[in-house]
Amino acid sequence: MKPPAIQRFSRTCPSRRRERGVTMVLVALALVAIIAMAALSIDVITLYLAREEAQRTADAAALTAARVISISGLTGDPGNSASSWQAVCGGSSSPATQAAIAVATRGAVGGASVTAPTVQYSAGASAPTPDCSTLTAPGPFGVNPMVTVFVTRPSLPTFFSRIWGNTGNSVSATATAEAFNPSNSGNVGNQTTGTIIPVQPRCVKPWITPNRDPLYPTPTSGVYCDQTGGPGPCTTLVSTTDGSITRPGVSPSGLIGERFWFEPDCLHTGSSCTTRSNPPEGNYWLSSKRAYIHLPPTLQYLPGEAPGSAPVAVPSCAAGSFYEQAVGGCDQSTIYQCGVQSSSASPQNLVDLNENPGAGTDDTMNGVKCLIHEGNATAPPPDGQDTLNASTYPFQILAGTSNPLLASGLASGTPITSSNSIVSLPIYDGNASSGTVKPSRTTPVTIVGFLQVFINSVDQWGNVDATVLNVAGCSNGVAGNVGNPVVGSSPVPIRLITPE
Repeated sequence: MKPPAIQRFSRTCPSRRRERGVTMVLVALALVAIIAMAALSIDVITLYLAREEAQRTADAAALTAARVISISGLTGDPGNSASSWQAVCGGSSSPATQAAIAVATRGAVGGASVTAPTVQYSAGASAPTPDCSTLTAPGPFGVNPMVTVFVTRPSLPTFFSRIWGNTGNSVSATATAEAFNPSNSGNVGNQTTGTIIPVQPRCVKPWITPNRDPLYPTPTSGVYCDQTGGPGPCTTLVSTTDGSITRPGVSPSGLIGERFWFEPDCLHTGSSCTTRSNPPEGNYWLSSKRAYIHLPPTLQYLPGEAPGSAPVAVPSCAAGSFYEQAVGGCDQSTIYQCGVQSSSASPQNLVDLNENPGAGTDDTMNGVKCLIHEGNATAPPPDGQDTLNASTYPFQILAGTSNPLLASGLASGTPITSSNSIVSLPIYDGNASSGTVKPSRTTPVTIVGFLQVFINSVDQWGNVDATVLNVAGCSNGVAGNVGNPVVGSSPVPIRLITPE
């Protein structure tokens, strides 16, 4: 007898048959969600990166405008006596605003330039304004001017959010930069305080300059101050009482734009310095030395102590002593700090008469020629170096025929905002700690301020023809109450005061 046939039954219930293909639908829906999240992540990252690009653009634009203000000498005229504010940042056509706009529109955000950046100026609690000349003078803006740049990038392209009809994405950023001049800042700056705020510029040239203005009092009968028969002793550059600028404003009424010779206060013989006058003064003249001493206006300086090690960023053309390298390159190891007295400075600021920077060694001539790319110190200037057009304010710097930027396509004579010819010099109080500068020795001195000058040329005797761009006196405050120094490449340093 045959066994009964085994009946086969389906393991799938009739209700389950209706669920066939659901897994594929779920996978498809999950893929849509995953793709959507990936798309959203890509667009968010795109917006984040664009926001970072916008912030960098705003930062660069604000710093550029502050740089124009710094080198223009505006802070050297805190009372706006020469209407210098209007010429520098007075509206949309002013140099500072135009420089900020040029930098802002050149920066790419999301693959394209920003549109219509906004540039405004302020100081202290004042409301921002596109025209700095409307701010109160004298006031904080003349000491610590601030510039704010706002950039926006509309219609930022996105990859996937447009699927949902979102095409209006935009990013924006704001940056504020400040140019800080310590002169009398404890009374009129943005943050009045009893604390001395030191300024510590980098790459300061070792020319210790006396606190004298060789063009004031004005000469009488062709005889200058500090000369026998002149109108009297030369006026100070900065006040040692409150750090204010003694003659603020633009030449001829003020210090900014004055042009004179810086000459080493050393006889042009031997390798060490034997001073012609003690202490150094303005407008020294000795007819028997006329071969290497210029007629006034002049200002005698003393050589600063050379750094203990080779300075950094020294061109190969400045291959002599460390002093020469400090002139031709960047000496960052020697600290010239405004606001710290010689007795408490560490290390101390020293005058070193073991160095003769003039014709005794040719160190100044060789270093300056290398620094400013001057071809021949005996030829009539200019001979390759950048030039300064000081006929109108604000002054204009023009690229020379030996400017390294010409290799990248810049044309000679093009206006530029930075130049190796712009240097900072320390101003000392005119008296050493012992009351006199010791011959052939190092002597500590007190730095009371800094000059920022444009070097026009150097001659074969190491005398430097220069024009004053700005001046900074040490901030006033309680003696011994010294704050953290503001560090920069200028005695009127610029800094961002908003977080990136």
